[in-house]
Amino acid sequence: MEKLIPKEFDLSHKERSDEALMRWRKAVGLVKNRRRRFRYAADLEKRSEAKEQMLKIREHMRICLLAYKAAFRFIDAGGQGNQFLSEEAIDSREEDTIEDIQNELHKEAREAGFQIHPDKLASLVACYDIKTLRKLKGVEGLASRLNVSLDEGVKSTYVPIRQTIFGSNQYTEKPSKSLWMFVWEAMQDVTLIILMVCAVVSIVVGLATEGWPKGMYDGLGIILSIFLVVMVTAVSDYRQSLQFKELDKEKKKVFIHVTRDGIRQKVSIHDLVVGDIVHLSIGDQVPADGIFISGYNLLIDQSSLTGESLPINIYESKPFLLAGTKVQDGSGKMLVTTVGMRTEWGKLMDTISEGGEDETPLQVKLNGVATTIGQIGLAFAVMTFLVLTVRFLVEKGLRHEFTKWSSSDALTLINYFSTAVTIIVVAVPEGLPLAVTLSLAFAMKKLMTEKALVRHLSACETMGSATCILTDKTGTLTTNNMVVNKIWICGKEEVDSNAVRDALDSDVSGNILAILLQAIFNNTGSEVVKDKNGKRIILGTPTESALLEYGLLLGGDFDYQRRECKLLKVEPFNSHKKKMSILVALGNGKMRAFCKGASEIILKMCDKTIDSNGETFHLSEERVGNIMNVINAFAGEALRTLCLAFKDIEDGFQENSSIPDYGYTLITVVGIKDPVRPGVKEAVKTCLEAGITVRMITGDNINTAKAIAKECGILNDNDLAIEGPDFRRGTPEEMSRIIPRIEIMARSSPTDKHVLVKMSRNVLKEVVAVTGDGTNDAPALHEADIGFAMGIAGTEVAKESADVIVLNDNFTTILNVAKWGRSVYINIQKFVQFQLTVNIVALMINFISACISGSAPLTAVQLLWVNLIMDTLGALALATEPPHDGLMKRPPVGRTESFITTTMWRNIIGQSIYQLAVLLVLNFDGKKILGLEGSDATALLNTFIFNTFVFCQVFNEINSREIEKINIFRGMLGNWIFTGIIASTVVFQVIIVEFLGTFASTVPLSWHLWFLSVVLGAVSMPIAVVLKCIPVYKKTPNSTQHDGYDPLPSGPDIA
Repeated sequence: MEKLIPKEFDLSHKERSDEALMRWRKAVGLVKNRRRRFRYAADLEKRSEAKEQMLKIREHMRICLLAYKAAFRFIDAGGQGNQFLSEEAIDSREEDTIEDIQNELHKEAREAGFQIHPDKLASLVACYDIKTLRKLKGVEGLASRLNVSLDEGVKSTYVPIRQTIFGSNQYTEKPSKSLWMFVWEAMQDVTLIILMVCAVVSIVVGLATEGWPKGMYDGLGIILSIFLVVMVTAVSDYRQSLQFKELDKEKKKVFIHVTRDGIRQKVSIHDLVVGDIVHLSIGDQVPADGIFISGYNLLIDQSSLTGESLPINIYESKPFLLAGTKVQDGSGKMLVTTVGMRTEWGKLMDTISEGGEDETPLQVKLNGVATTIGQIGLAFAVMTFLVLTVRFLVEKGLRHEFTKWSSSDALTLINYFSTAVTIIVVAVPEGLPLAVTLSLAFAMKKLMTEKALVRHLSACETMGSATCILTDKTGTLTTNNMVVNKIWICGKEEVDSNAVRDALDSDVSGNILAILLQAIFNNTGSEVVKDKNGKRIILGTPTESALLEYGLLLGGDFDYQRRECKLLKVEPFNSHKKKMSILVALGNGKMRAFCKGASEIILKMCDKTIDSNGETFHLSEERVGNIMNVINAFAGEALRTLCLAFKDIEDGFQENSSIPDYGYTLITVVGIKDPVRPGVKEAVKTCLEAGITVRMITGDNINTAKAIAKECGILNDNDLAIEGPDFRRGTPEEMSRIIPRIEIMARSSPTDKHVLVKMSRNVLKEVVAVTGDGTNDAPALHEADIGFAMGIAGTEVAKESADVIVLNDNFTTILNVAKWGRSVYINIQKFVQFQLTVNIVALMINFISACISGSAPLTAVQLLWVNLIMDTLGALALATEPPHDGLMKRPPVGRTESFITTTMWRNIIGQSIYQLAVLLVLNFDGKKILGLEGSDATALLNTFIFNTFVFCQVFNEINSREIEKINIFRGMLGNWIFTGIIASTVVFQVIIVEFLGTFASTVPLSWHLWFLSVVLGAVSMPIAVVLKCIPVYKKTPNSTQHDGYDPLPSGPDIA
């Protein structure tokens, strides 16, 4: 089958061009309902329009940026000229500016204390109007006009009035479709429209020939069947759209730190208002337009908005921050000036959302399958119509009635045409690609309850084929609940960290303790604050929080230390430097630098250490070796090691110089405990059993990494643990040789992770999943087949680059995504197996009967009901099966594996032969076998054939729950969707046969015939057992290759 599918339908998971997407759309030959088929495919025309709009916005922003730079130079150059202006002239200019920004300001805004018009405020930042900002006396003057304190922030009681006047921080969204819109779209099916026309003609001709009401029955039956198909389809699609809407809401949940009511707190970005004081740190996305208040080394990436690749520094003289840009380095505070659709980012988001999301590879492939099957079905439908028509004409000619035509003859031809059109309805598996969407939507909703937010549909599908997971250590394999467990200080033995100040006082002098507390409380990006209830809380990363908590246990006071030392310069921690440095002015007027970070790196920067009396002494090689032994001993106990150091700066130091990176005095080595998460060892074991390699990528010490990896079950005796610097020194050939053996990469940089992902995918042909939480992890997350960002520790930049957000940062959640990914793939295979069986039997029974007897046993109404069973209801039943643990005892499906396997063909062909044999025997010799006599014998036989055919599909649907295994009932009663659909199908079948015979061309059956129908259908179950015992040829996987695995083992032993 897949050899018949055009190559246009074979798309990669990532890096697809719009031309490739357009080609497969053009290759789709036979589509009954384009609106429904392509509902979840990207709208390439709107996407193209959005790109043009984006270019216009970016060009506007670029021009504003250039104008800003020119104005900035002009103002600086003309600054001396202003001193010759009179105070009256300067005051006059300021009055003109004030009058301009207050023009047309509403009375409500004036009464609330605001002195600037929202539109003027928006243009101030969007146009980089530094001149006006200076006239307003900078950010302090602007804050005054916004009636907000830069220290206290917005008062919560004033948030509603600010939203009313300045708008809310939300972007325009397309209104949701109502149920009736889905009904209308379902009615766009071309074949259903043709059938409706045929039904109307049938009613007209029937009334003319057979009178009222008998003449209406055939046509009305078709109309009622169409109504049922349309309503069931629309309700199913509507419920699916609600699931996607719910997931979209989850995707947009982003929180940011603000100061409100004098307290630092987290709020949703949608609750931000003009006047809010926002705290920004590395990896954050700027949530609104604003003005810089204060900060250190704030570096902003504006490429998403302006297209400029070079980041820009933000400081007092260049204070403008734009929504949608990203913090690449540093930290800072900003005053929000513009929110929502008034920002340029808001306008950009409005256009971007129009294009939609790319379709998944499986959706595209099944569109190809549907096209091929549809073409075959069309050919059978045409042949069936031609055979029936030619037989009718020949018989009419033999009776010498060729020149005599009546309305009943016309009605017969209309019925033939209706049957042919209905065959197309059944033959074109419109539900195949939509079943993928249905299954993915179901999986995504279930994964939300398991703390995984799937941002891209294709990720869930691709994760089922993952062969390798590159996972971070901290927070993913471990709990991220860090505490200082051990410290080494003043050349003494390890001191238990549980000791409080009194215990340390006996070992070290008060001077050393003071320096230690200075280092802890000043050299940090975290804060100790009080919540609304006055309770002390620590805001920041787990590592820094652990140090601050320890400092507090030692009796330190965060606010006191911050008051005593004036912060002069900060070089924040990032994953490249693996250290953080600060420069402070002490109370005595001297300057001191503090540094902390990776123990080996900080130790190399130190040439001295201190003893318990506070005396410094030189670090000899022997002493360095002793300290390294302490570090390794801590690491061997799975402790994360950090060193803290300081350096007194001479008077000649220039503040605009970099903080020194040599000549430091070592204060302490800290060992921080981060326990392994419960269940991680079992999850890793399950991954290995499922053929998924787990590799740990961490910035920690290699000994710490090894200890954690052994505890998790990742590292075995023959596995390789390597450090990032050693890995990156290798050639591509050397890398490709050692990557299969690597289980740990310690002291790695984001570049190492990116190279490892790229080599694994492109050279070793692995399907790679990777985790990341930092800003610099974005390239690796984007490069991988599936990128997982951490929901708690992850930055907004990482989340934007990821396919899945792990909301609880737990490795076990990644395993659940893999399990659901495999479930999606298997479920679609089940549905395809079921649908192809119905397709083959429905086509062949009508075509063979038409050729031999001149009539089709299944009428248009009956075929429409069968189509509903196999399409919408079949997809609901089989595509929503939950996963089971057995899925993780099979190897993953390779990139190049055939979707419709030989095992599936075995089941399809076997069931089709059985059903066709039963139905054809009944069709040609059924009256004699069943002992049917009398005028209604033909009607009884056709009803019995229809009933038997439906029950064959009901039991085959149950058979399809397992492609390989014999036990098809496992978990069936626990799946209420499946059991509900099977039960409703049976109930409705009884209603059609017993009570709707007038419209469905059926007659009531005796209980003997009902029983026989069910038995003939149920025989398909033992036949399925026999079929599963027939071995099928399978390609033996080559253990030395990494380009794929057998999708499913075969045989009855897998039960």
